[in-house]
Amino acid sequence: MDLRTTLAAQGYGQARGAAQPQPREDRQTGAGDVFSEAVQSFTETVQRGEQTAQAALTTGADPHSLVTALAQTELAVETAVTVRDKVVEAYQEILRMPV
Repeated sequence: MDLRTTLAAQGYGQARGAAQPQPREDRQTGAGDVFSEAVQSFTETVQRGEQTAQAALTTGADPHSLVTALAQTELAVETAVTVRDKVVEAYQEILRMPV
């Protein structure tokens, strides 16, 4: 058997295994889990922005990273405000429903 054929077969076998979908957990993800993960992500983004801003002010860190962190924080806050507005709107719509 040719060495190139053997190497090609091994490479195909490795690539085939890598292309298989990874098994996911079979547990159901509820709305509470999704909301909890979103809040956790928001908190981490804001904390990262604060840490980068403090580092830029105290140690003169890279201004580019400061601008990037502030933009990410601004986007996270805008997203949180949009979600809050949608929740308030849904609540008001429920209040307007006839009993």
